[in-house]
Amino acid sequence: MSVTLYRKYRPKNFAEIIGQKHIVQTLSNAVKNNRVGQAYLFAGPRGTGKTSIARILAKTVNCQKSGGMTTCEKCPACEMINSGKALDIIEIDAASNTSVDNIRELRETIAFPPTSLKYKVYIIDEVHMLSKGAFNALLKTLEEPPSHVIFILATTEIHKVPETIISRCQRFDFARLPMPNIIEKLSFIAGKEKIKIDEDSLEMIAIAAERGVRHAESLLAQIIALEDKNITKKEVEEILGTTDRKFSFEMAEMIIEGESRRAIEKINELLVEGYDLQVFNKSLINYIRQLMLLKISPELKSYFTYELTAEQLEKMITQSKKVEMPKIIDTINLFLDAQ
Repeated sequence: MSVTLYRKYRPKNFAEIIGQKHIVQTLSNAVKNNRVGQAYLFAGPRGTGKTSIARILAKTVNCQKSGGMTTCEKCPACEMINSGKALDIIEIDAASNTSVDNIRELRETIAFPPTSLKYKVYIIDEVHMLSKGAFNALLKTLEEPPSHVIFILATTEIHKVPETIISRCQRFDFARLPMPNIIEKLSFIAGKEKIKIDEDSLEMIAIAAERGVRHAESLLAQIIALEDKNITKKEVEEILGTTDRKFSFEMAEMIIEGESRRAIEKINELLVEGYDLQVFNKSLINYIRQLMLLKISPELKSYFTYELTAEQLEKMITQSKKVEMPKIIDTINLFLDAQ
């Protein structure tokens, strides 16, 4: 069975991480200066590198020749961790281990020293899924953990984590990655896999993935599965099940200019080419809503820039200046009714 792309190209050390620069720098300096904390909390959207950085931190603190940003990959600790045989790196899925009994079992094991590494590292993913009793049991463990134990908690829903837990951890907030970073990573993978794919197609994948690296890599793997070494933009559109954003731009332009005949022709064109008009209608509503935000204030672009390239954003700003707010609102309401 082939290895999935996101596992095959998962970064091995801090130097290979794309984005999250402030987090990487802080953690690598902590290792370098021997100031590693005993409890960390990684919060942020899915696919932003929380688990990858947790694993890298676990390896870096145990590497016998670590320089902070890099690991040697040759010492017994690195080899053991890379092969997945390190018993002292314990990953727990909180979604499947929600009860107080699960955490009590954990508390019983942390007293034992590491079997072969310097530190025992517990990585608890989706920690917000723990029950109230489990959080209380975990709290007691976090208050006075043994010196050989490091906890790394990860969550996509920080608001569900009790303040008492948050206050006992060093908290790091992960942001969605900038579009160029994701395109760079996808381009690197495509090159390694000897796949030819243009930048416009990579942009479409990055937008569909909502700036989540893991999701973008999974979508790229799905497209590569076509067994086509030269992937076209049309193939990417078909796989993603979405219409090109330019269609929304064109349709909005026709509505603004009052060109009803051309708009109807465009809808028929999409229908003939096999696009799902309900999906397109949702995309168009979302596009016009973004125009509304830009009309209110160009500064509101920060709420959706992760979906756009710089050129697309500039076109939208120009377009928003040509239409009045009442027409935007009426158009949104009409298409919502149609939906």
